[in-house]
Amino acid sequence: QVPLVESGGGLVQPGGSLRLSCAASGFTLDSYAIGWFRQAPGKEREGVSCIHSRDASPYYADSVKGRFTISRDNGKDTAYLQMNSLKPEDTAVYYCNARYRNDDIWGQGTQVTVSS
Repeated sequence: QVPLVESGGGLVQPGGSLRLSCAASGFTLDSYAIGWFRQAPGKEREGVSCIHSRDASPYYADSVKGRFTISRDNGKDTAYLQMNSLKPEDTAVYYCNARYRNDDIWGQGTQVTVSS
């Protein structure tokens, strides 16, 4: 059983939108901080956005600020990343991460490709 599963990736044209989902399985998400990371070919993994369990102010990397929105539905044990105005440089594998105390859980990643 995979504890975190991302979905929603795909191929989209520049300017388009995608919504990524990160579903927890086997544990409840409400105490965990959720982060979205991405890794483009030949580049290091970078943090995109994160939201803490009780923090009302999410973090966004400068490169996605104003275009991406992170959210979470603790009742569904699912987090989301709404991505608008996508650019070719957003092309990467996107990973979900859940952290709480000594737990550091990663999903398997979902590919996002922005291309015309």
